[in-house]
Amino acid sequence: MLYPGSFLKLLLVAFSLVALPLVVALITSAIAVDQLANRSETAVYQAVRATQSSRRLSELLTIMERSARQIVILNDRSLLAAYKISRTQFEETTAQFSQLPFDAGQRGELDAIITTEQQIYDALSNAELLNPAALRAQVGRFGELAAHAQSIVAKASRVIDLEVDEMRRTALEARRIMLWQALALIPVVVFLVFGFAAVIARPIRQIDAAIRELGGGKFDTPVSVSGPADLEYLGSRLEWMRLQLINIEQQKNRFLQQISHELKTPLTALREGAQLLSEDVLGSLTAEQREVAEILRQNSIKLQKQIEELLDYTAIPLRTLELAELDPGRLMAEVANDHKLQLQAKNLKLETRDAGTRIVGDAAKIRVVLDNLLSNSIKFSPPGGIIRMEMRVDGEDLVLDVTDQGPGIAPADRPHVFEPFYQGRVETLGPVKGSGLGLSIVREHVMAHGGSAEIVADEGEAGSHFRIRVPRKGGAAA
Repeated sequence: MLYPGSFLKLLLVAFSLVALPLVVALITSAIAVDQLANRSETAVYQAVRATQSSRRLSELLTIMERSARQIVILNDRSLLAAYKISRTQFEETTAQFSQLPFDAGQRGELDAIITTEQQIYDALSNAELLNPAALRAQVGRFGELAAHAQSIVAKASRVIDLEVDEMRRTALEARRIMLWQALALIPVVVFLVFGFAAVIARPIRQIDAAIRELGGGKFDTPVSVSGPADLEYLGSRLEWMRLQLINIEQQKNRFLQQISHELKTPLTALREGAQLLSEDVLGSLTAEQREVAEILRQNSIKLQKQIEELLDYTAIPLRTLELAELDPGRLMAEVANDHKLQLQAKNLKLETRDAGTRIVGDAAKIRVVLDNLLSNSIKFSPPGGIIRMEMRVDGEDLVLDVTDQGPGIAPADRPHVFEPFYQGRVETLGPVKGSGLGLSIVREHVMAHGGSAEIVADEGEAGSHFRIRVPRKGGAAA
């Protein structure tokens, strides 16, 4: 229910949520850096103004002191005009100084400079009312002004140093905060990335698994896709396809069963008629006629076997295993005896090896497996060749290896030889071609026992090598 309406919206939501913590961290870092930059700019500006004003104040006090001493020594009132010019600049400088963020001590020092200078100016303006000693005493107070000015400069320097220390602490605090933000964001972003990767990948994996199941011919599992609406719709279309394939498979099986039954009855009559001719029941035949009758009989038997394979394959989904303890070695001997005439016809030698063990399985299906594998080897073996059927115990499994000296299986055919109706690239001799179902039936029966069927690639050796593996105590599939 939490999925957005489409896969594109899901990607946008995932990108937004992953990017959100990064954007927040970027914004907070930018704000912290901007505040630090503004504070630094203000501190630098105030420091420059304080330095310039204090230097100007010291210069003006020196000039004013010099003018005042000249007035006293020379007793020349005309020099008061030059003092007034310097005093005007002094008032402007103190006014600028007073705008700086001074503490109470600095403001007290500045007020003392202004008050003392005012008293000195009043004394110079009324010099005729004061005796020379009192006037010189007032002028001597410029030393106090210089001391106050130096005190202001020293305190301003200390304030600047404190501001620099505070900015340094602020910068360290901002760096610490950004570091913790980065450490906190890394797991959050990683969690979001992997979380959304899992959320996004889940419906894709479900679709991929469904396609693989359908491609492998497995239609039993319903297709269910949970995710955005468009992917769920795609899952529903795959489910519709699965149902259609099931219907097509059922129609195919019904058709094969019907056509097989319809072919089996006349073919049986044809085989029996050919056998009657071969046995001279209807009269003596010439050698040529008997050969033709035998050819008819042999090929009718092959056709009947292929029809029975077709019926057997279509009935596989409907059959269940009838498990019982059995002797696989005895079944192998019986199958070998059934193919004795075919082996003699091609002068083939069959070598068998029994594992000397018993297993739990369906005897009829195990027999079909052995029969089809031996028939396949006889079909492709050259005259005078050797066929080996060897059983051995491997842990909890019984392993059967069937090898021949035929042309082998082309690498391109190996992935498909167990598929139904697949005909390999190697051509078989004879007028009747195989149905392509023998090895498919082998795989289905072996898998029903919880086992496996595979082709073993023997490097440097000719022929085919099939390996069958079934559990000795009965497979889970059973």
